[in-house]
Amino acid sequence: MVVVTLGAAFGVIPFGPLRFGAAGALFVGLTLGALEPSLGEGLGLISNLGLALFVYTVGIAAGETFFSDLRKQMPLMGLGLAVIAVVTIIAVAMGGSLGLGDDLVAGVLAGALTATPALAAATEATGSADAGVGYSLAYPVGVVLSIIVVALVVHRRWPGKKDPVPTTAEGLVAESVLVDRRAALREVPGWSDESIKMSYLARQGRTRVLAPGEELLPSDEVLVVGAPSAVRAAARYLGHPLDRELTDDREAVDFRRFVVSSPSVAGRSVSQLNLPGRFGAVITRVRRGDSDLLARDGLVLQLGDRVLAVAPQSELATLGDYLGDSERKISEVDAIALGLGIVLGLLLGSVSIAMPGGMTFSLGPAAGPLVVGMLLGAVHRTGPLIWDIPLSANLTIRQLGLLLFLAAVGLSSGPAFAAQALTATGLRAGAVAAVLVLVSAALLLGGARLLGLSAPRAAGGFAGFVGQPAILAFAVDKGRDERIESGYAALFALAIIGKIVAVQVIAAVM
Repeated sequence: MVVVTLGAAFGVIPFGPLRFGAAGALFVGLTLGALEPSLGEGLGLISNLGLALFVYTVGIAAGETFFSDLRKQMPLMGLGLAVIAVVTIIAVAMGGSLGLGDDLVAGVLAGALTATPALAAATEATGSADAGVGYSLAYPVGVVLSIIVVALVVHRRWPGKKDPVPTTAEGLVAESVLVDRRAALREVPGWSDESIKMSYLARQGRTRVLAPGEELLPSDEVLVVGAPSAVRAAARYLGHPLDRELTDDREAVDFRRFVVSSPSVAGRSVSQLNLPGRFGAVITRVRRGDSDLLARDGLVLQLGDRVLAVAPQSELATLGDYLGDSERKISEVDAIALGLGIVLGLLLGSVSIAMPGGMTFSLGPAAGPLVVGMLLGAVHRTGPLIWDIPLSANLTIRQLGLLLFLAAVGLSSGPAFAAQALTATGLRAGAVAAVLVLVSAALLLGGARLLGLSAPRAAGGFAGFVGQPAILAFAVDKGRDERIESGYAALFALAIIGKIVAVQVIAAVM
């Protein structure tokens, strides 16, 4: 815990645009482990526990996005796997020509591409602390070069014919509209494809919540919610904007943010809740983390979501009870679901598969929990078990797990790091890391451009390929575009699995 504390403090120190974050625990652990080698003894259980917590929570958070975008993101995913294959070949070739051992090369590949779970796989496959040394030598190179690459790319405006600017990049707005024509809801632009939602309906002096399937009449007043361009299109079709806001009148119909904390609600889609039938209410927006989402019928609610519901004044209290609306409950974690999910992941990771040439392959404690987490994150719930973890709790567990893992690895790898860091071997390892990062950037970004993807998605995809959260944060800070995060989500989990396989291949063939 001393390493965790000092590492977290070191991780927040800015080096220009760079902060090492949780990786600070690795460098502090290396220093203390080099000073006192006995500190690194007997930490295998802590290391595996921290790793399992980290990758499982990553999988839970990424699962839904990964599988929902699978078809759309397939070209980018295929490109990412191809790049991993190429840089693995380069790593083997350079490592052999420079006289670096398989354990060091595997660690360098994991560090250059900042893949903490791959470090665990490399250590297990090689059985050597030198994997941790290679990782620690290559990690700063990978992070610094990746940030420079993202900074150079994210603002580019090359032709992205297959990747137009999404309407959600505009954010969400609400506009009160006076209806000039008779219209069924399905005829309104944006209604059928759910790029807009409508909530308030004022008709003949009476205000209520708009019911699905009903018809709009001339002189009706409605509230339209969605991206600005979609709202403008709906307003032009229906009539023209009002000079007042329907939401100002809260006597009969009101709106309120509720926290989803009820286990019976979490893991179910907006349409499955049937709020119009139960309460005469409608959800228009869902706040998840820092993102404001339009409440499409298929959107699955998660514990900790903050939903904006419009309902009759008399039903607000009952609706709040139904959704839960408890801040305390979303700070709690379902220990049964969490424990069972990690157990399933570790069991999957322990399965060993025989490969041609006498090689064996296993997902290990790094990829096993990650794969299971992604599957369960896409399922959301199984009967009474809710696999989703509230975002705040997820991030807390993830951070703690990562700090424990990196601290343990640093302490155990300290003596070997001190012996090689400032030697010719260390310099060669750093050079290999630089080549791997630059080749990865050239292939991934060039390939994304040839595939017709935009620069923001390509930059996000590269950040996900490398996998260091600081690189994503830097990219998002430089360019506010949801395609950055979408590209990141497409490659983050997949690249982790690919790099875990890659380090095992290196250990087997060198």
